[in-house]
Parts: sequence; C-alpha cells; structure tokens
Amino acid sequence: MKKEKESLQMQLAKRKYKIPNRFYYWIYHFLMSGFIAKKYRPHVTVKDSISDCDGPCFLIWNHLSRLDHAFVMQAAYPRPINIVAGYNEFFRSHLHTVFKMMNIIPKKIYTSDMLSMRGMNSIIRQGGCIAFSPEGMSSIYGCNQPVVPGTARFIKHYRIPVYFLKIKGSYLTSTKMCLDERYGRVEAELSLLFTPEQLDAMTPEEIDAAINDACRFDDYLWQKEQRIKWKHKHGMCKRLSDMCYVCPKCGAELRMTATEDYIKCEECGNGATVNDYYDFVPFDDGCVIPETVTKWVEQERVKTIKDIRRDPGYSYSCQMKLGYMPPDHYMKHLQTTEECGEGIMTIDHSGIHYDGTKLGEPWHFDLSYEVIFSLPIVTDTSKFGLYVDGDFYEFTPEIPAVGKMLLLTEEMHRLHVNEWKNFPWNAFMYENV
Repeated sequence: MKKEKESLQMQLAKRKYKIPNRFYYWIYHFLMSGFIAKKYRPHVTVKDSISDCDGPCFLIWNHLSRLDHAFVMQAAYPRPINIVAGYNEFFRSHLHTVFKMMNIIPKKIYTSDMLSMRGMNSIIRQGGCIAFSPEGMSSIYGCNQPVVPGTARFIKHYRIPVYFLKIKGSYLTSTKMCLDERYGRVEAELSLLFTPEQLDAMTPEEIDAAINDACRFDDYLWQKEQRIKWKHKHGMCKRLSDMCYVCPKCGAELRMTATEDYIKCEECGNGATVNDYYDFVPFDDGCVIPETVTKWVEQERVKTIKDIRRDPGYSYSCQMKLGYMPPDHYMKHLQTTEECGEGIMTIDHSGIHYDGTKLGEPWHFDLSYEVIFSLPIVTDTSKFGLYVDGDFYEFTPEIPAVGKMLLLTEEMHRLHVNEWKNFPWNAFMYENV
C-alpha cells in the first residue's frame, strides 16, 4: 500500500533544530552585511557582546520592520543565533530553503505554540542563542507594541542572560503600509538587559514592564529630532490611508484616499503631502493634519475606544477574500497565501466571526477575545492573518479597512478581557469614556 505523502505542515512539525553551521552562518552574514551596509547605512554599537556569554542566552529587540533580522545578525556576529520567525513565512518558496539552512524556528504569531517551544528548548539545551521579538511581530505604524502575554514567564523560566538590541529608524526603511524600500539611516545598540540573578529577583509583571520600557520608541518622533533625508522612488504617501483612515477634520471614516504623492479626504478635501523628511505638509492653512502617523493613529484609537464603550451593540462587518496555505507546495511569486474563498467578517462585542466559503464549501468560525487580542499583519496593511484551529488563514478586505479592524479587535479585547494591556503611558486614552 502506497504511503500517503506528508503535508508541508507535517514536515515542518517534525523538523529538528541545531545551532547554525558556522560556515553557512558566515556566508549568510557576509551577504547580509554587504546588503545592509550598502543600502541602509546601519550604525551598530555593541556595549555588551553576546559572544562573551559562554552558555545559552536570549537576544530580543524592538521589532520595527521586516528588515530587522539583518541588523540583529550584524549586532550578534560572530556568535551564531537562531532567529524566531512567523510560522506562515516557512511556506514561501523564496524563504523556506534559507530558513532551513539557518535553523530558523517557526512561531505562530499571538498563539500558544508547542512547535516553537520544542525548537527553542532544543537550542537552549545545546547552549545556543535564541533571537526573538517580544512584541510578536513588526511595528504596524512606527512605534512599539506591548509585549505578548506570557513573555516574562517564558524568559524567567529559563533563567539565562537576556540581551537587548534597541533599533532606531528601521520602520522608516520599509513601513508596514508600503513595502517600498527607502534609504536614510538606521541605528542599533546591543546591551545586556537582564542577568539570571536579576530575573530571579523580579516578578513577571516587573519583567514585562522593563521590556516595554526598553522597547519604547517612535520612529516618527525620532525622525523629527534627527531630520534625516530619506531617498525613495515612488512617493511617501502610498497606502497611508490603510492606517490613517479617519479624517482629522470632518471625522469621516474610510474616506481617506492615499496616492504615492498625497493623502486626502474625499468628503471635505482635507489632506497633505509627505516630504523627504517624513513631515506632513498640509494642502493649505485650513487643513487639519496630525504631526505624525503615530499621532494620527493615536487619535483613531481614542475614537475607537469611545465608540465601542458607548455602544453595547457595536458591530462592524466587511466583505473578505480568504487565503490559505496549501499543504502540497510552497507558494511562489512572493505570495503569502493562495485564495480559497470569500465571505463576511464581523467584529462585535462577542468576538470575531466569519461566514463564507473555503475551498468550495461553506465555512464559519467564531473567535472570542479570550483567544485573540490583535490581528497579525505579516506583510502589509492590505490584509491580516488569523489562526483558526491551529491553521493560518489570511483575510483581504474589499476596502482598505485593516486599520479600523485592527484597532477594533485590540480595544474589544481590552474592554472584555484585557490580558494584553495598553501601556501605562496611554492611560489617558480611556479617560472620560
């Protein structure tokens, strides 16, 4: 009887992990160093070298962009590191070979993931260095996000040194809204964040707070201070309306239009261009534009908090295209998923709901805020992912509504569960609601 071929997902589940081969690691570092030194001008300072650590350790960083792995590797070299990356990335044809060669460990974003735990346990037992972002994924709109629940307990359990790489400017090289690469300046500084003795003396809450403080950063505010001129090819406003979706002047939602050259409200004409220094330049004196993208989203978050807390029947629905990861072949042409259905997604006070089709059959699911606190955005803000029954799916709204749905999900979770808390310095957002 012919044995049934294992799916790619099953093959990955059985993979064993080792500390990267030093020769392969040297080649990878050589290519990455030449690549980043030429294009992004990184300035890396090493205050405490992880090469001085004889045993296992963690290397964590504030995750600003998809390019951070190159800066992390440069800071860590010559010590080999095992980087943790999103599970869904392992099924893309241009990545799976190098991921296997470099013993990169998969992690299902924002979920409890035993596959990832087994991989990290193995590397720690071998005396290796695990590099991961405590935020779980790269920044959505230029500043850090709260650490994933359970991070402190995970770190405290192993009682090994924790190094931290503080990165500045990386988000501006390739924003989450527009993946076009832009060239200015990136800075990074590596230092020891926790010793085993410090971890012993701290509670999980204190560790989480210390990591949040270490990660605290806003690339747009940093840029205001640095005044770095950024080189670009296709304009600076492309897809800004994905996250800047509420007009700051008239309050209209999902009526902002962003081209390569400007962002504009179709209701009232309010708008701006963005110059080479990431400054908003309003069309005229009558326009109302926040100082930065992060300030714009901050205002939208406050509005979202008020909307849902003042309306117990609040509900938002949007038509979606559904994508999945096929079990029998890697995805080509930079795809993240393959289309397999469509339907309507609804976010309300009880959770996230989907009614539609999958692979030609009816498909429905409900996710409560006990299990979902944010939306994984693995590439750009045109779509988002979710894990349903352990499998990864991607959802592409028919209109640019990802920014709205992201804030709704996060603030619904905080209203009803609040395990993934907002930062203490954002407490003002919940006043006078």
